[in-house]
Amino acid sequence: MHRYAHVLLVCALLLGARATAATVEKPYDPGANAKAEIQDALRAARSDHKPVLIFFGANWCPDCRALAGSLATGKNAALLRQHFNIVKVDVGNFDRNLDVAQQYGDPIKKGIPAAVIVAPDGKILYATQAGELANARTMSDAGVYAFFERRLAGLKAGG
Repeated sequence: MHRYAHVLLVCALLLGARATAATVEKPYDPGANAKAEIQDALRAARSDHKPVLIFFGANWCPDCRALAGSLATGKNAALLRQHFNIVKVDVGNFDRNLDVAQQYGDPIKKGIPAAVIVAPDGKILYATQAGELANARTMSDAGVYAFFERRLAGLKAGG
């Protein structure tokens, strides 16, 4: 019986670790100053020549937490760290930082999470417009990687 309990405990721990890796409980800081964080990231971008990747989302949103979890580890995290300066902007219940979203083409109008890629000079290089990431919890880590890899290829191709 003791051995059976040990096996169950190990399985529960492994499943818990998988669930933790798949989602991040609170990836968005409701108290953050989004405008200041974006300006800081743009300053860094001018220095390191990497564009800024702005994520718009909310902690209540399961797709936002799933995307944050997928991007927090492994090759997805490495891809983003290598190519972008990252800022997460909390939109609350679509009642916070809406002016910031508007400034970047209202990428949240078809759902969150949403993403915008901004050049070091502030020019918008890419923005989700059709809720491309709004189903993030159904995307695999490989699917998320492919999404951002395509965005990078588009940036390198000039579009």
